[in-house]
Amino acid sequence: MIDEDGFRANVGIILCNCDGKVFWGRRFGQDSWQFPQGGIDHGETPLQAMFRELFEETGLQASQVEVIGQTRGWLRYRIPHYMIRRRAKPLCIGQKQRWFLVRMLCRDKEVNLTACSHPEFDHWEWVDYWSPARNVVFFKRRVYQRALYELAPYLGQDDSILEH
Repeated sequence: MIDEDGFRANVGIILCNCDGKVFWGRRFGQDSWQFPQGGIDHGETPLQAMFRELFEETGLQASQVEVIGQTRGWLRYRIPHYMIRRRAKPLCIGQKQRWFLVRMLCRDKEVNLTACSHPEFDHWEWVDYWSPARNVVFFKRRVYQRALYELAPYLGQDDSILEH
Protein backbone atom coordinates (compact mmCIF):
# COMPACT_ATOMS: atom_id res chain seq x y z
CA MET A 1 0.00 0.00 0.00
CA ILE A 2 1.51 3.29 -1.13
CA ASP A 3 -0.01 6.46 0.29
CA GLU A 4 -0.76 9.70 -1.55
CA ASP A 5 2.72 11.04 -0.66
CA GLY A 6 4.48 8.04 -2.23
CA PHE A 7 5.40 6.17 0.96
CA ARG A 8 4.85 2.40 1.19
CA ALA A 9 3.32 1.22 4.49
CA ASN A 10 5.74 -1.15 6.15
CA VAL A 11 6.65 -2.77 9.46
CA GLY A 12 10.11 -3.02 11.00
CA ILE A 13 10.95 -5.70 13.55
CA ILE A 14 13.58 -5.45 16.26
CA LEU A 15 13.84 -9.03 17.49
CA CYS A 16 15.78 -9.35 20.73
CA ASN A 17 16.89 -12.21 22.94
CA CYS A 18 16.81 -12.41 26.73
CA ASP A 19 20.27 -10.76 26.87
CA GLY A 20 19.08 -7.63 25.03
CA LYS A 21 20.99 -8.49 21.84
CA VAL A 22 19.14 -7.97 18.54
CA PHE A 23 18.73 -10.09 15.42
CA TRP A 24 20.82 -8.80 12.52
CA GLY A 25 20.20 -10.43 9.14
CA ARG A 26 22.35 -10.42 6.02
CA ARG A 27 20.22 -9.93 2.92
CA PHE A 28 20.24 -12.98 0.69
CA GLY A 29 23.19 -12.95 -1.71
CA GLN A 30 24.37 -9.49 -0.63
CA ASP A 31 26.74 -7.90 1.85
CA SER A 32 23.94 -5.77 3.27
CA TRP A 33 22.50 -6.24 6.75
CA GLN A 34 19.20 -5.15 8.25
CA PHE A 35 16.36 -5.92 10.63
CA PRO A 36 13.41 -7.96 9.37
CA GLN A 37 10.88 -5.70 7.68
CA GLY A 38 8.19 -5.80 5.05
CA GLY A 39 5.11 -4.28 3.53
CA ILE A 40 1.65 -4.16 5.00
CA ASP A 41 -0.88 -5.88 2.75
CA HIS A 42 -4.28 -4.38 1.98
CA GLY A 43 -6.68 -5.07 4.88
CA GLU A 44 -3.87 -6.07 7.23
CA THR A 45 -3.10 -4.28 10.50
CA PRO A 46 0.52 -3.39 11.30
CA LEU A 47 0.52 -6.07 14.03
CA GLN A 48 -0.76 -8.73 11.63
CA ALA A 49 1.86 -7.68 9.06
CA MET A 50 4.57 -7.86 11.73
CA PHE A 51 3.70 -11.48 12.62
CA ARG A 52 3.48 -12.46 8.94
CA GLU A 53 6.80 -10.82 8.08
CA LEU A 54 8.45 -12.28 11.18
CA PHE A 55 7.46 -15.77 10.05
CA GLU A 56 8.42 -15.18 6.41
CA GLU A 57 11.87 -13.86 7.29
CA THR A 58 12.81 -15.81 10.44
CA GLY A 59 10.42 -18.77 10.57
CA LEU A 60 9.24 -17.72 14.04
CA GLN A 61 5.57 -18.05 14.97
CA ALA A 62 3.61 -15.62 17.16
CA SER A 63 3.75 -18.16 20.01
CA GLN A 64 7.57 -18.04 19.95
CA VAL A 65 7.84 -14.30 20.66
CA GLU A 66 6.30 -11.63 22.84
CA VAL A 67 5.60 -8.08 21.69
CA ILE A 68 7.32 -5.71 24.11
CA GLY A 69 6.60 -2.38 22.45
CA GLN A 70 5.98 -0.45 19.26
CA THR A 71 6.68 3.03 17.99
CA ARG A 72 3.97 5.60 18.62
CA GLY A 73 3.68 6.58 14.98
CA TRP A 74 5.09 6.12 11.52
CA LEU A 75 8.80 6.61 10.91
CA ARG A 76 9.71 7.53 7.33
CA TYR A 77 12.72 7.28 5.09
CA ARG A 78 13.23 8.22 1.46
CA ILE A 79 14.79 5.92 -1.09
CA PRO A 80 17.80 7.50 -2.87
CA HIS A 81 16.80 8.99 -6.24
CA TYR A 82 18.88 6.48 -8.21
CA MET A 83 16.95 3.57 -6.62
CA ILE A 84 13.42 4.86 -7.33
CA ARG A 85 11.57 2.79 -9.92
CA ARG A 86 10.21 5.66 -11.99
CA ARG A 87 7.99 3.47 -14.18
CA ALA A 88 6.17 1.92 -11.21
CA LYS A 89 2.62 3.13 -10.61
CA PRO A 90 1.93 4.37 -8.05
CA LEU A 91 5.39 5.84 -7.61
CA CYS A 92 7.11 4.82 -4.35
CA ILE A 93 9.63 7.34 -2.99
CA GLY A 94 10.19 5.72 0.40
CA GLN A 95 8.74 3.78 3.28
CA LYS A 96 6.71 4.69 6.32
CA GLN A 97 7.24 2.13 9.04
CA ARG A 98 5.66 1.11 12.29
CA TRP A 99 8.40 -0.55 14.38
CA PHE A 100 7.89 -3.40 16.83
CA LEU A 101 10.21 -4.65 19.56
CA VAL A 102 9.68 -8.37 20.14
CA ARG A 103 11.50 -10.80 22.43
CA MET A 104 12.26 -14.31 21.24
CA LEU A 105 10.98 -16.91 23.72
CA CYS A 106 12.45 -20.00 22.04
CA ARG A 107 15.96 -21.27 21.34
CA ASP A 108 18.15 -19.88 18.57
CA LYS A 109 17.90 -23.12 16.60
CA GLU A 110 14.19 -22.37 16.02
CA VAL A 111 15.12 -19.53 13.65
CA ASN A 112 14.56 -20.78 10.10
CA LEU A 113 15.65 -18.41 7.34
CA THR A 114 14.21 -20.73 4.68
CA ALA A 115 10.66 -20.94 6.09
CA CYS A 116 9.42 -19.32 2.87
CA SER A 117 10.34 -20.02 -0.74
CA HIS A 118 12.06 -16.63 -1.25
CA PRO A 119 14.35 -16.09 1.77
CA GLU A 120 15.17 -12.53 2.74
CA PHE A 121 18.31 -13.47 4.68
CA ASP A 122 21.07 -16.03 4.21
CA HIS A 123 22.78 -15.50 7.60
CA TRP A 124 21.97 -13.91 10.93
CA GLU A 125 23.61 -13.15 14.27
CA TRP A 126 22.91 -11.48 17.60
CA VAL A 127 24.48 -8.01 17.88
CA ASP A 128 24.61 -5.19 20.40
CA TYR A 129 21.35 -3.21 20.58
CA TRP A 130 22.84 0.00 19.11
CA SER A 131 25.05 -1.62 16.45
CA PRO A 132 22.42 -1.64 13.66
CA ALA A 133 21.97 2.14 13.91
CA ARG A 134 25.64 2.52 12.95
CA ASN A 135 25.81 -0.27 10.37
CA VAL A 136 22.62 -0.24 8.31
CA VAL A 137 22.66 1.21 4.78
CA PHE A 138 22.97 5.00 4.93
CA PHE A 139 19.43 5.92 3.86
CA LYS A 140 17.82 3.83 6.64
CA ARG A 141 20.19 5.00 9.39
CA ARG A 142 18.06 7.83 10.80
CA VAL A 143 14.93 5.65 10.99
CA TYR A 144 16.90 2.90 12.75
CA GLN A 145 18.25 5.43 15.25
CA ARG A 146 14.76 6.79 15.94
CA ALA A 147 13.18 3.34 16.32
CA LEU A 148 15.94 2.05 18.59
CA TYR A 149 15.90 5.22 20.66
CA GLU A 150 12.12 5.16 21.11
CA LEU A 151 12.04 1.46 22.03
CA ALA A 152 15.21 1.40 24.20
CA PRO A 153 13.36 2.04 27.50
CA TYR A 154 11.50 -1.28 27.12
CA LEU A 155 14.83 -3.09 27.47
CA GLY A 156 16.52 -0.64 29.81
CA GLN A 157 19.06 0.27 27.12
CA ASP A 158 21.38 3.22 27.75
CA ASP A 159 20.98 5.64 24.84
CA SER A 160 23.99 7.77 25.78
CA ILE A 161 26.18 5.84 23.32
CA LEU A 162 23.99 6.79 20.38
CA GLU A 163 24.76 10.14 18.82
CA HIS A 164 21.64 12.20 18.18
